[in-house]
Amino acid sequence: MSNYPWLTQVKKHRAIAVIRASKLELGRQMALAMASGGIQLIEITWNSANAYELISKLRSELPNSIIGTGTLLNLEQVYQAISAGAQFLFTPHVDPKMIQAAVAENIPIIPGALSPTEIVTAWNHGATCVKVFPVQAVGGASYIKSLQGPLGHIPLIPTGGVTLKNAQEFLQAGAIAVGLSSELFPKQFVETENWQAISQQAKTLVNTCLIRD
Repeated sequence: MSNYPWLTQVKKHRAIAVIRASKLELGRQMALAMASGGIQLIEITWNSANAYELISKLRSELPNSIIGTGTLLNLEQVYQAISAGAQFLFTPHVDPKMIQAAVAENIPIIPGALSPTEIVTAWNHGATCVKVFPVQAVGGASYIKSLQGPLGHIPLIPTGGVTLKNAQEFLQAGAIAVGLSSELFPKQFVETENWQAISQQAKTLVNTCLIRD
């Protein structure tokens, strides 16, 4: 997937579900619940069980969703993720070689950065967007808002501390989208396989993100 269509989808949906699962079938059910709840952008972390197979399977089962991956730590994992069919890539850090490899393959890549220097460095090397992580550790939505003056031209996706309650605050502060993980998957719902309740979590987030700033 090229950068432009992906950015269009991000601006439209504004919510990314981040799935980290210890078993392939568990990850599959989590993804199906997110799609059922209306979340179209689904990230499978590369440190999930059988991530390669899970991404491939979801690309087939959820043709209307955009399936990507994250927690990529090196160049080899970038190429493996692309081979698996990942439609976008997240990293927790800024690595110019990883960014350039994704750009060469026309795959959207969103490196993790925290400081203005890191954010600009990622952008200048060709990042599609920049993940601000961990955002809550540096002030949450107020930090995103403070970046808008000098860096408003760079699309930012905060993660790490975004919740169903504060997601709208991040969007109003200038974030292009938000990424949520454990907040969408309460432990008791996962343990009891209450996929309907988890799907409702997704619906709540979708409704929150539809409220434009």
